Amino acid sequence: MKFYSTNNKNSKVSLEQAIFHSLPEDNGLYMPEFIPKCDNIFINSLGTLSFQEIAYEISKRLLHDEIEDEILKNIVDDAVNFPAPVIALEKNAYVLELFHGPSMAFKDFGARFMGRLMAYFLKNKKKKLNILVATSGDTGGAVAMGFYDVPDIRVTILYPSGKVSPVQEKQLTTLGKNITALEVDGTFDDCQRLVKQAFLDKELNEQLNLSSANSINISRLIPQTFYYFNAVAQLRAKSDERPVIFSVPSGNFGNLTAGLIAQRMGLPVSHFVASTNINDEVPQYLQSGKFIAYPSKHTLSNAMDVGNPSNFSRMLDLFDRDADKMSALISGYSFDDKETLSAIREMFDQNNYILCPHTAIAYLGLKEYLKEYPGQNAAGVFLSTAHPCKFPDVYDEDIKKQIVYPSQAGELSDKKKSAVLMDNDFGKLKSFLMN
Repeated sequence: MKFYSTNNKNSKVSLEQAIFHSLPEDNGLYMPEFIPKCDNIFINSLGTLSFQEIAYEISKRLLHDEIEDEILKNIVDDAVNFPAPVIALEKNAYVLELFHGPSMAFKDFGARFMGRLMAYFLKNKKKKLNILVATSGDTGGAVAMGFYDVPDIRVTILYPSGKVSPVQEKQLTTLGKNITALEVDGTFDDCQRLVKQAFLDKELNEQLNLSSANSINISRLIPQTFYYFNAVAQLRAKSDERPVIFSVPSGNFGNLTAGLIAQRMGLPVSHFVASTNINDEVPQYLQSGKFIAYPSKHTLSNAMDVGNPSNFSRMLDLFDRDADKMSALISGYSFDDKETLSAIREMFDQNNYILCPHTAIAYLGLKEYLKEYPGQNAAGVFLSTAHPCKFPDVYDEDIKKQIVYPSQAGELSDKKKSAVLMDNDFGKLKSFLMN
């Protein structure tokens, strides 16, 4: 399998090159040269397969002989070693819980799989790798834990000062060893811009072996397709054979892009809902056909505070830049903090279930779509991307005291933050990295 740049389909590289270079020189993003279609035998047998079996089959198709089958199976089994359960909450509304990994966020799937792929390619090469990543909240924690103490890999994480939750910040800043956190005076968009500038800087890349663990890296997207297939498998095991509507809480749009790839592979998805907070550039595009990037605005759903989502270029590529084709498969809705808090309260009062603020927006998006298009013969699944314990300041006291803290959250409480304060300036970042 080769991977091409979204800015030039004739510019193709191997999986190893796509993983380690992250960003093509033309500032596009890598995509697989073809998306393999799963046969009906595999799709019809989903309900009988384990999560690991599904993940292995999907990765084998997407990577297409880049890695020996036995090695790939070991990578998958080691990376995907925690569940992603589908839970029925309301009529036509299931929640897909993606927060049962070590960092309590969906990005554990991508970070762990990517880390193991990189370790495989680095083995016996006698070279060091510098991972550079921007985070709006959850990516940083997943990457930090996924790469912690991995030999020959150094990780530098940029995060916007004052715009991540206390638990998220602890996950970024307390590990030490090969993990360094840079607390940037700016927004997530500023952090993402600095990372992109670094990858396009010739002098920096000549001195350092740079790679990214953001969703701009194709190896982050591949494992995110796994849980879409696994969600349908669980519905089939519950004798729910209907096509699925997925409502995806969206910021940088890697999660939704992975779902689109899964659908192109033959997964029976009837529709996607792009659910955003007030950073609503993509819902606006789906309505108007015009994309306008704005400075990101801070919200309670901080991991989705993205004003210029990188993966939108991959979405455009999948639909040949045809807005009508995209809007036929994807509906977009945006919600503010007041609506987010109202959804959290409603779900708690009616179902005794606690939504994180990002998950609340996915729930609202699904409800809005089903309200606008009633009578859908489909199973609605909204993605829960982070554990509610990561956002204690969001909840009223009666909800907060019902949160059950996983063991990995309790271990953070006594750890001390260690971060380097940095201005929103590429020259400062370049100097730091080179020195």
